[in-house]
Amino acid sequence: MIHKILFIGAALSFANYSTAQETDTTAAAETETVEDDNLVEQTFQSTRIVSAHSVECLRKGVLEFRVEHRFGDFAGTNGGVHNWFGFDNSSDIRLGFEYGITNHLMVGVGRSKGTGTPYRSLIDGFAKYRILQQKKKGMPISMAVTGSMFYTYMKALPDIYAVGHFPKQINRFSYSAQLNIARKFGNLVSLALMPTLVHRNYVAADDQNTVFALGGAMRWSITQRLGIMVEYHQVFHDKGLRTTNFNSLGFAVEWLTFGHNFTVYLTNSRGFGESQFITNTYDNWLKGQFRIGFCIGRKFEFGQ
Repeated sequence: MIHKILFIGAALSFANYSTAQETDTTAAAETETVEDDNLVEQTFQSTRIVSAHSVECLRKGVLEFRVEHRFGDFAGTNGGVHNWFGFDNSSDIRLGFEYGITNHLMVGVGRSKGTGTPYRSLIDGFAKYRILQQKKKGMPISMAVTGSMFYTYMKALPDIYAVGHFPKQINRFSYSAQLNIARKFGNLVSLALMPTLVHRNYVAADDQNTVFALGGAMRWSITQRLGIMVEYHQVFHDKGLRTTNFNSLGFAVEWLTFGHNFTVYLTNSRGFGESQFITNTYDNWLKGQFRIGFCIGRKFEFGQ
């Protein structure tokens, strides 16, 4: 419990660190440079929604450091007051770096603890390209494509029937591809549709290697810097398989400061990355198997 409190305290201290000398350059790193008054900016305020990518990209020359953490079950058999509503446990932890190559192309890498069902010690990398950007007159939507790759370097399990046995090195890889279509309605509401394909090279006998999910999300802006979000992913699979899996559902509060992005949320997904939250969610909201999580993003802008 103590080491988790120290972890949160260190993360918050880092995120809140700023001086009176922060200039408009840092503030500008939060959003796109408005090069065209006809463009609709900030459909979502971050490159992520709850678990999934948003249609947004970091601006050229902006580096973001992300600290992400998910605790244990809030309620249910493994939650409640005895586990301090999940704060005694860590479902997953991720540290990541992301960079804007251009205003419409970004890349990122990260490392996750992993949930253990079935992966631990995960390295991920992705590239995102925004194909279209919504305009006040003309283009009605924004659209982006994201490709991700995941690799686990966990110690192979001795059980030959376990997914974590990994008979071959290639079995440790998984991949995802997502098309993100979003629209901002006025200054208050943004909607996103996220068809996603996830492929894992090695799965259990009652699972399937490739699954398709249709994600949806909404953001409601309470103020210019404060908003609430909901995100859901419906997974489609062959009949009779994946009988113990559930679909990922999350609710979040997001707020911005100069150079920082804070998100606090509730979700039934334990892990980060599409190979975990889309294909390996086993927790049921109705049984109290949801958890508190947070993300702190700190942006740094380099010379153009």
